[in-house]
Formats: sequence, structure tokens, C-alpha cells
Amino acid sequence: MHDFTSHIRWTGNRGDGNARYDGYDRRWQLCSPGKPVLDCSNDPLLGGDPLLYNPEDLLITALSSCHMLWFLHLSFNAGIVVMGYEDHPIGHGESAPSGAGRFVAATLRPQITLAPGMDAQAADAVHDQIHDVCFIARSVNFPVRITAQYDFAEI
Repeated sequence: MHDFTSHIRWTGNRGDGNARYDGYDRRWQLCSPGKPVLDCSNDPLLGGDPLLYNPEDLLITALSSCHMLWFLHLSFNAGIVVMGYEDHPIGHGESAPSGAGRFVAATLRPQITLAPGMDAQAADAVHDQIHDVCFIARSVNFPVRITAQYDFAEI
């Protein structure tokens, strides 16, 4: 068993707490000891600051990051040399009339640079193994699709 901890602090009190719905900010900080503070907010559709990360951003980022780290590990095990990795993931959500929302799917769209001579099909096969081992992917209850694109580093 593993425990994972975090520390968040609401920073949106304008003086009266949440006594009025429109009287407080939806801002908070991720401020775990020993790590940089990350200012966050609610989704802009729900009154949050569009310049700050929101919980939905953090979830899709965690999913993408976990996938990337496992891809690098499993590619190494398979003898596939990765020179670069970027992702522009998309979380597909829905909102009910009540305001309740949820993710219904996610699409990871990694752009991966392989060393010259590497096999893109073999790299693609690595993605199929990740959902079985990635902590975050194994924890979400929605499908995760991968649409990887490959480039090759120049010699």
C-alpha cells in the first residue's frame, strides 16, 4: 500500500468567507511541503480564473504525465530510444443540468521523437501496455484513447 499526500489551501476569501455565492473567489493553492506553490482556480465556466490551473487540468495532466513516464520506461525495456516527447491531451467532459460534471473520455496525443532507425510500430505497441500499469490510468473510470505521432531525430 502507498499513501499519497497533498496540501491545498483556499485563498479566495474576500473577507466574508463564502457567506455570498458571488462574494468569494474560486482560487486555491497547491502548497505541499518542499515543493513550489501552484496557484489554482475553478474552471472558468464556473467562475474561475482562466489563467490558472483548475482541477480538470490537473487530472488530465496527471493522466498524460503518468502515461509518458511509463512510455519512457517500457520503451527503454524494449530497446526503443526516445529523444523527445510532448503531449497535448484532451479531457472530454459533460455537464448535467444540475451542474454536476464528469470526464467521459480522454485522448492523449503524444508527439514523440525517436532516434534514427527506431521502429514506430514497436513504439506504438508500447502504448497498448501502459493502461495495465499506469497508476492514474488504472484509477480513472473513463476510456483513454492514444493517438501518437512519431518523428525521427536527425543524425
